[in-house]
Amino acid sequence: MQHLKSNNSDIYFGEIGYQKLNTFLSKNPFSIIFVLVDENTHEHCLPYFLSQIETKVTIEIIEIESGEIHKTIETCAGVWNALSELNGDRKSLMINLGGGVITDIGGFIASTFKRGIEFVNVPTTLLSMVDASVGGKTGIDLGNLKNQVGVFNEGEMVIVDSYYLNTLAKDQLFSGYAEILKHALITSNDDWKMVKNIKEKSLEALEDIILRSVTIKNDVVLEDARENGLRKTLNFGHTLGHAIESYCLTHPEKPILLHGEAIGIGMILAGHLSHQLFDFSLDKLKEIKKEVFSLYSKVDFSDEDLDKINQLLIHDKKNSFGNINFVLLSDIGKHILDVSVSNDQITEAFAFYRN
Repeated sequence: MQHLKSNNSDIYFGEIGYQKLNTFLSKNPFSIIFVLVDENTHEHCLPYFLSQIETKVTIEIIEIESGEIHKTIETCAGVWNALSELNGDRKSLMINLGGGVITDIGGFIASTFKRGIEFVNVPTTLLSMVDASVGGKTGIDLGNLKNQVGVFNEGEMVIVDSYYLNTLAKDQLFSGYAEILKHALITSNDDWKMVKNIKEKSLEALEDIILRSVTIKNDVVLEDARENGLRKTLNFGHTLGHAIESYCLTHPEKPILLHGEAIGIGMILAGHLSHQLFDFSLDKLKEIKKEVFSLYSKVDFSDEDLDKINQLLIHDKKNSFGNINFVLLSDIGKHILDVSVSNDQITEAFAFYRN
């Protein structure tokens, strides 16, 4: 399969993606094409990408600094100004070539410039291939609070090309594994068996896993585009994972965590909460912990850290009416939405993680 249809977008895999993009460019009279990159994708991905594109339309490159710390309104303002200075108009196209930060912020910038221009996502990291670029969530952070401002907008198409995985450092590749594990855990035991020991998989096997993971997410988005029900399952491990990621982002003595590292911790914690509250199998919980620890180093959290992480939970965008909502599991593939959890239960989950 080389094509998935989402609600308002198409997801293409491999070379067919560039063929479809070139057809799209030839059929639409774009005034100018902007390619948004960071310093890494500018060097390692842009030359290959441009070699695949056939168009006589002027292409302008806009570069932003890499990293979650730059997913801010200040970065947006810089890009909006650049778009204006380069004579961008409502007939412009933006192509977001990069990881989750690029596709998140690029989609948001495109959706708001001139009240909305068309955009295409070309994810270059495993994380953005299986998660950030698919499903129409765009946005930016407010300080250390993740994804507080944004819109739902799927863009025109997504091109998933495993070529770009060759440009990644090992930690960036591994960061994407967490979302793949999550997709399997919320879906079925068969999917979990498929992805276990994921770092030992060949590239060919990984391509099949990527297709399956994107299919899982796309199926969820097709049923619930605006996160009113089923799409909440995609937040398994993210309530505490995002709080941990935000906390480490600004704490001077904590390592800045990649998204996958934080979500890996979050899945262990959510797994333990599932065990406490819904009798999720201890053996399966230990499998999750073993898989996460095979990918990511353990992070030390003090009691003071836990207090501050708990305080950040109140800002989670999934909350409603003042309630902190968790997605938990009674078994692999069997999820429970909007679960309230006590601080004591969270403390016990961290104790399981630390020990």
